[in-house]
Amino acid sequence: MLTITLYFFVLIVIIQLAYYLGIFGKFAFAKAQKITPKRIPISVIVCAKNEEENVANFIPILAEQNYPDFEIVLIDDASSDGTLAVFEEFEKQYPNIRLVKVENNEAFWGNKKYALTLGIKAAKKEYLLFTDADCYPTSKDWITAMSSQFTMQKTIVLGYGKYEKIANSFLNKIIRFETLLTAIQYFSWAKAGHPYMGVGRNMGYKKEEFFNVNGFIEHIQVRSGDDDLFINQAANAKNVTIAYTPESFTLSKPKTSFKEFFTQKRRHVATANYYKPFDKLQLGLFYCSQLLFILLAALLLAFQFQWILVLSLLLTRYIVAWVVVGFSAGKLKENDIKFWFPIVEIVLIFTQINIFITNIFSKPVHWK
Repeated sequence: MLTITLYFFVLIVIIQLAYYLGIFGKFAFAKAQKITPKRIPISVIVCAKNEEENVANFIPILAEQNYPDFEIVLIDDASSDGTLAVFEEFEKQYPNIRLVKVENNEAFWGNKKYALTLGIKAAKKEYLLFTDADCYPTSKDWITAMSSQFTMQKTIVLGYGKYEKIANSFLNKIIRFETLLTAIQYFSWAKAGHPYMGVGRNMGYKKEEFFNVNGFIEHIQVRSGDDDLFINQAANAKNVTIAYTPESFTLSKPKTSFKEFFTQKRRHVATANYYKPFDKLQLGLFYCSQLLFILLAALLLAFQFQWILVLSLLLTRYIVAWVVVGFSAGKLKENDIKFWFPIVEIVLIFTQINIFITNIFSKPVHWK
């Protein structure tokens, strides 16, 4: 039985190395990206529901972008706080702000996709950039950096949405490592010609891409997924590119309690159930191989069975993964996380198992 376990462990290590070197290495070892400014007219779209404090702080940062031709489309999704009032003040203050007021519709009650659809239709520019109400660009050249990646063929741009650092917070390291690993995955698969997701905190596409797939209609019944499900449906090897210069990043406030983080990840995992079969397979295989790698290594080492070989394979996988994660973290300016890689990875793996099990017995809560 231990011999069979060893063979299985070797197979799992090969799978992990294939992911880290064969797929994730495409982003980790990619050349530094350059910004070639363009003058493409841009509509920045922000959808908010009960985000009064965040929009008051972050919309001025968007409005002060150093870009020659852009508008900001602010969508108030039937907020019950002062979000709409803040938006109305900004509309008076900035001539390039367009306000879209959404009233609840019985057919699309509380559905962010309905609100976003109205905002996209209201946008006057052909190229759209998206960010969330609790996000802000890390640079005044965010629009320049993101729009510079558009070409005649590349009409979808996937960006990176960072989370703020919180000193002496282990939870913050978990959140930021999970965000880094997710970015490594969707950036790498995009470079491999199999884009499968993007994040609404930072992405862009030409308006025609939205209408080519009839917007969100195929997954309108799913409350989440205005970002990843849309990309999963609309993106392909020819029309997608990525943006990873530091000027292209956005920054968000992270969750500060494990319960909030857990709830957020439950929504993300539930949404992934609607991905294309290949995308679900590659994601499932990666996470299963992560778990089995740890469990089988622990089992074989506990029995000291071929322990030199097992330890060698264990170290090889960790060194390769650490190098790939390290190079990727350097590109995305998350260098401090790489030093916590082995510990945070283990915590995150078992957190994900808990999420999968919890989602089987109850449905996660979505848009506010």
